[in-house]
Amino acid sequence: MYLGIDLGTSAVKTVLVDDAQRVIASESRPLATTSPQSGYYEQDPAQWIDATFATLDALKASHADALAAVLGIGLSGQMHGATLLDASSRPLRPCILWNDGRSAAECRILEQRWPDLHAVTGNKAMAGFTAPKLLWIATHEPEIFAATKLVLLPKAYLRLVLSGEAIEDVSDASGSLWLDAARRDWSDAALAATGLTREHMPRLVEGCAPATTLRNELARRWGMTRQPIIAGGAGDNPAGAVGIGAIAPGTAFISLGTSGALLAPTNRIAANPDRVVHTFCHAIPAMWIQAGAILSAASCLAWAARLFGVTEAELLAPLGARPQAPSPVSFLPYLAGERTPHDDPAVRGMLNGLSHGTDRGMIVQAVLEGVAFALADCRDALADAGIALAEADVIGGGSRSPYWLAVLANVLNVPIHRFAGGETGAAFGAARLGRLAVTGEAITAVCTRPQRVETFEPDAGLADAYAERLPAWRELYRPRH
Repeated sequence: MYLGIDLGTSAVKTVLVDDAQRVIASESRPLATTSPQSGYYEQDPAQWIDATFATLDALKASHADALAAVLGIGLSGQMHGATLLDASSRPLRPCILWNDGRSAAECRILEQRWPDLHAVTGNKAMAGFTAPKLLWIATHEPEIFAATKLVLLPKAYLRLVLSGEAIEDVSDASGSLWLDAARRDWSDAALAATGLTREHMPRLVEGCAPATTLRNELARRWGMTRQPIIAGGAGDNPAGAVGIGAIAPGTAFISLGTSGALLAPTNRIAANPDRVVHTFCHAIPAMWIQAGAILSAASCLAWAARLFGVTEAELLAPLGARPQAPSPVSFLPYLAGERTPHDDPAVRGMLNGLSHGTDRGMIVQAVLEGVAFALADCRDALADAGIALAEADVIGGGSRSPYWLAVLANVLNVPIHRFAGGETGAAFGAARLGRLAVTGEAITAVCTRPQRVETFEPDAGLADAYAERLPAWRELYRPRH
């Protein structure tokens, strides 16, 4: 038995997977985000621990025998968050999250201090990444910066609590702007540019490698017969790639979670930081992931549901199975700023084309189309890096909506494939990494592709209609800086 724990933005999801790679049980607990002011997003690390422990306590209550047999644990997590710890490994302040935009000015400072940033990290300095957040802390909360002895990404903090050791995997670390992406090691020059050293960083391992073991007292709490090995794990998107077997070039996929991304595994770095393409190490050795990222995806649908006072399912049900024509309304999904291709944390969303005849369905369809158009921007940015999209699999909570996947197929004009259980892809991928850390099996033997349960083919006429709308949609973007 193996556990996969995904520390997401909106929830912690834990899955229990058997030797045949069947999900035996799963538990989820919600997480709350605070916004002290516009563009600021934070979470209390204590709730990550409470939510994770609650999922494991629930699994013990419902599947005690299976949980007792767990041999390995894999962790997946939201990327880029800055968790600052004191000399006693206690958090000094709430974690500044991946979608926080406060450090835009610090990004410019960082690139001036370290001109090799693009070449070494494969990324552009953006407010969502971890390093600029530390510069912001140094300027605005100098007493916190002075007291900081360890900087951890969210899942590394969870691992510290579970094991007592500060360890990070290279995929998550590559979203910090402190990693040399080619060498898969911390960059001393990057750390120096933010006033830090390797002493502030956790030890690095590959995602499928054994990293540490679960604390004995926690193994006893959950009735485990031995202390399970904890793997290096992965950032949420690399873990999702492992979960669907996207471990080789030519296996592009879309993540439709709170945020969104179009990702392509590569066996070489194909960086395009000028178009805000992200370069991450994959969770498996000698592989990388190139990604276009958008800050709001399924969270846009959640926003619309709150706006209309209904559930997301109630919003989607009247739309039917597939779109018949583009909505007359246009939506920019920049509710928390945007990354690819704009790198603009200050931009905000927009509904355009409203009239007396506009109804709820038109607005909801526009929200889904706006996210799809933003992913078309990601597609084009990846194409500029030499990565062409021929088809794509979809994971994340948004993959549950057939209508949305039909929209994506026509906007991107490629076949879109859905898996059963695709919304738990990151947690399942983490469980696979936990298994690899225990067994040492061949990666290709474990990270197989699940069966596609449905394919959404583009309709030529509708795809043409969306292609005609895309330039006008892009013209709606107006930078605020």
